Amino acid sequence: MNAYEQEHRNIVRTLAPECTVLLRSNGDFPLAETGKLALYGSGARRTLMGGTGSGEVNTRTFVTAEQGLEAAGFTITTKSWLNGYEEVRAEARKRFIAELRAKAKAAHLPAAYFGMGAVMPEPDYDLPLAGEGDTAVYVLSRISGEGSDREAIPGDILLSETEQRDILALNAQYRRFLLVLNVGGPIDLSPLGEVKNILLLSQLGIDTGSVLADLVMGKAYPSGHLTTTWSAWADYCTDGEFGDREDTRYREGVYVGYRYFDSVGKRAQFPFGFGLGYTTFSLAANGVRTDGEMVFVDVTVKNTGARPGRETAQLYVSVPGKRVDAPYQALAAFAKTDELAAGASETLTLSFALSDLASYDAANAQYLLEAGDYVLRLGANSADTEVCGIVRLDADAVTRRVKNCLGVPDFTDWKPETKRGAELLKSLKVLEVSAASIPTAEAVYGRAYEVDPILRGVPDELLAYANIGAFSGGGVLSMIGNAGRAVAGAAGETTDKLADCGLPPLVMADGPAGLRLSRQFTVDDKGVHAADEGIPESMLEFLTPVQRRFMSIVMNKKPKKGAVMHEQYATAIPIGTAIAQSWNLALAEACGDLVGEEMECFGVHIWLAPALNIHRDIRCGRNFEYFSEDPLISGKFAAAITRGVQKHPGCAATVKHYAANNQELNRSNNNSMVSERAMRDIYLRGFGICVRESQPHALMTSYNLLNGVHTSEHRGLIEDILRCEFGYKGIVMTDWVTARGILSKG
Repeated sequence: MNAYEQEHRNIVRTLAPECTVLLRSNGDFPLAETGKLALYGSGARRTLMGGTGSGEVNTRTFVTAEQGLEAAGFTITTKSWLNGYEEVRAEARKRFIAELRAKAKAAHLPAAYFGMGAVMPEPDYDLPLAGEGDTAVYVLSRISGEGSDREAIPGDILLSETEQRDILALNAQYRRFLLVLNVGGPIDLSPLGEVKNILLLSQLGIDTGSVLADLVMGKAYPSGHLTTTWSAWADYCTDGEFGDREDTRYREGVYVGYRYFDSVGKRAQFPFGFGLGYTTFSLAANGVRTDGEMVFVDVTVKNTGARPGRETAQLYVSVPGKRVDAPYQALAAFAKTDELAAGASETLTLSFALSDLASYDAANAQYLLEAGDYVLRLGANSADTEVCGIVRLDADAVTRRVKNCLGVPDFTDWKPETKRGAELLKSLKVLEVSAASIPTAEAVYGRAYEVDPILRGVPDELLAYANIGAFSGGGVLSMIGNAGRAVAGAAGETTDKLADCGLPPLVMADGPAGLRLSRQFTVDDKGVHAADEGIPESMLEFLTPVQRRFMSIVMNKKPKKGAVMHEQYATAIPIGTAIAQSWNLALAEACGDLVGEEMECFGVHIWLAPALNIHRDIRCGRNFEYFSEDPLISGKFAAAITRGVQKHPGCAATVKHYAANNQELNRSNNNSMVSERAMRDIYLRGFGICVRESQPHALMTSYNLLNGVHTSEHRGLIEDILRCEFGYKGIVMTDWVTARGILSKG
């Protein structure tokens, strides 16, 4: 193992515990010592480091839960159960692959694409729970990925019959029992009310199993909080559409995630922002002040338990919502403490600008702060907040005048018939703010752009290549994003035809959980040659033996006699959702910094990440690589990762997928129908935050249409909002083979 590999692996292992969320605890964990351990579950031996598709990273090694616990000193007493599960799963997988191949054939599609991201529901099994010891751990895994969405069926979003049966049996059978969730998104845990210890491990990259062992033994502690709402499947909002092939209507408007739950007064099983620890904390607001439009809340966080830990203070605000209907509350600011010893405390200052709370008033094409009371709510999750202050705006204030430019859907946004009110406490001091202190901006459209001097005089036929890149008609390899010539396994390159004009080719590598490159390669006078098939491993099993041999020939895997084999093992970092669950922007920037170092090492210029679409529906297959259901979290964490990457000279991040990319079914031609209000207040807001705070060098459009227009062709989306309103200065690229989808749509 190279020095950078070990260094980066250590970084991930150190950071990852902050990304885990303790959902339930009775104090049985962490353990005081190792010993006999009964280990069960789909993820015990088949632990997942991340999702599939572009999110796959070709690491040298990966530590499973079984390996991590054994390395920590535990004796696993359930080898017979684990072996039996492997046999059951292998047979189920054979049937699943055969069924998908048959469906692909009937649909006249390649099986590798038809099955990309497909989730095999957890198979039922009947294996005896006969492990020794007084402690048991059940690791439940769920895979998800690019190309397919999840389903609310047993073995996916719902628990399978045998999972539910065995988890409840183990909880009753063993003196100490821990349910570990090695998942990329929510599952319905409502049948498991008796289970007293539940850890959302998530998917943490290269050393997931070692991190689990560290948490079980107390060498590290969980301090994460949820960034999406976990509840029973039946609890989620059903007003918006999902899963239609052609048109998907976002009827729920701005009532996404906790904005829905909190507004209708429905308590989620595990609310947005929820997270426990091995210790306990108290939060106390001890001062609210204003300076112009800025609001500051001082919060004292005290560790009231017996172990060290870290806590996150969350500040939500209820806006007047009279002229423009608004959710009960929305996250306005957050901050995380340093490590606090038992009994120690720290004072955090949470701050926000009132203009950041403006709602989009589509009727007047403006962002509006209504006159009235802005109720400040402090808590450790969205469902358990207490009013800590009131800011009163003396008159309406328009923060930005723009224009409606995103199209009009064929519906009116849903609003709750009855909504929780913003109760006031008379004992609280009201801070008066003058609308005159709120700045107003006017968006300027139709900007004139100067041609870069380096391009003046370059013939148009050469400039055209700058738009299409180094495309060589590579068929299947180009289709799957493996068209690199200078770096093996890279997703593609810009053209080398402008090198004499001072524009050398740029190498692009996929993400978003680290660089996706070929592990090994050879070099000759024709360039680099990957020593593998060059497509994500999750797609390989869908190929027949004949197709595998064909891929080997196409890739020319067999090195020439005397050729030297080179290595480029990348590091898998935690998935996007896990990074955001840390609620620690410094951690996110450190992950970006790690990727930037490897970009420099391997010769990659553009990383096709981070992704910051909204967790609109828990069924979306790519939610694992997105950060949150909340746009503030999404924008802040995308910006932090971008800063980490771009502190390395010559390295660029690519924020994606712009925009309303919240479904994988028919993703190239699905039409996201969204109101101007919902787009601006929910689905575009994170992109605006990211652009303003980090100015990413690249941005990728999504495959879908927005209100009837492909996003890659949407002037209102790209020119009017992205460049003129957000002030974006970087390059805009399409996703791979987008033109094919546009042409097929007609």
